Amino acid sequence: MKLIRNGTLVYPHESRQADLLMDGEKIVRIADQIEAQEGWEVIDASGRLVFPGFIDAHTHFDLHVAGTVTADDFASGTKAEAAGGTTTIVDFGTAYPGETLNEGLDNWFEKAKEGCSCDYGFHQTITEWNETISAQVRDMIDRGASTFKIYMTYDTQIDDCTILKVLQRLKECGTTTGCHCENSGMIDALREEYAADPETAAKVSSHYRTRPAAAEAEAIGRYCHLAQVADEPVIDVHLTCEEGLNEIRAARARGQKVYVETCPQYLVMDDSLYENDDYDTAARYVCAPPLRKKSDQDALWKALADGEIQTVSTDHCSFTIEQKRLGADDFRKIPGGMPGAETRGLVLYSEGVAKGRITKEKMCEVLSENPARLYGMYPKKGVLQEGSDADIVILNPKGRQVVSAGNQVSACDYAPLEGMELTGTVDEVFLRGERIVKDGRVILENRGQYVKRGLPEYF
Repeated sequence: MKLIRNGTLVYPHESRQADLLMDGEKIVRIADQIEAQEGWEVIDASGRLVFPGFIDAHTHFDLHVAGTVTADDFASGTKAEAAGGTTTIVDFGTAYPGETLNEGLDNWFEKAKEGCSCDYGFHQTITEWNETISAQVRDMIDRGASTFKIYMTYDTQIDDCTILKVLQRLKECGTTTGCHCENSGMIDALREEYAADPETAAKVSSHYRTRPAAAEAEAIGRYCHLAQVADEPVIDVHLTCEEGLNEIRAARARGQKVYVETCPQYLVMDDSLYENDDYDTAARYVCAPPLRKKSDQDALWKALADGEIQTVSTDHCSFTIEQKRLGADDFRKIPGGMPGAETRGLVLYSEGVAKGRITKEKMCEVLSENPARLYGMYPKKGVLQEGSDADIVILNPKGRQVVSAGNQVSACDYAPLEGMELTGTVDEVFLRGERIVKDGRVILENRGQYVKRGLPEYF
């Protein structure tokens, strides 16, 4: 038995000072006061916040892309997640053209065998459509990979005709998909233009100039209209800009259910970082969609506070500086993605809660309960409740730490927020009742288990 005493337990709609008792993998009792029994381990959480384990529903570990492989595999990536308070991740498996969905999922199970330090699940990416793929949607649900991913850009993209067919089939099966929304044709035309001039071809700044907010917003609007025809709830992943948010607002005004995810990088970084004359510095911020304006950050924070954004995930897709140099002569070849697993929770606390932009209850909602509900894990995950998994984060609101690549867990050799002082520290993390982080350090690895997820709960 483990007893957490005197902490402030955080829920989406309230926080309360209470004691929490763990027995094995489960939370077995929550009460205003619980008397410790002989043999119990007692954790004094006085002055600290007790959150449900954070859920990161958007990761890319051991991903082969852009002629290379992400720096973090499941072993290093999930260890980094654990250090930041994440107890469950949902990675994007991919059935590449020519593969069935079952084959794609088998490949991702094999990748995860390297060992996971937090619990894990998979979305399945759909890159083509035929009768076999359609039939295997049900297989994915039965195997617990119950939600999907589609792209409107990259070589994994599907066209509008296919998107509609996918949405119609997912509606039949009671599930949904996230979508990477960018207008591929607009981007391709701009990239061709900028790549034709050797001077702009070699500039990192050409990356964000060829992926304007309009490209994202147009694709979001199109995706929402396709979902309207299919009468299907949908998810927009990694929202970056107010222009895209307005498209979602329009869809909701029509009566549609559209769920929105954003990422910490879009809340605290802006496109001026691409203008650095030092290639190695500027290239580390290349991701897609790219970083936007400071005004977009303000809009996203307000949307979070107002409940217009449901989840905050990382889109952790890490590459070393050497890997980023693949695009030194052609910005189109820079691998897109950044690390963020270790800092997500603290960015939300430091830049959100501590600065009054959002409440700690909202932080709990977007990091824990909402992703658990939307991705078929509630109430097993995402809530401090008797009978739920004892996935727990103890956060010290008075702690301070400076972000540095020198002490991060990720295999990436840089930290996008290098030198930033964050308010708050993740002191302890429990995964199904087992302490995996102590004093901010991962002390137990490879304790993660596969989470067989159910169907989404629409709210």
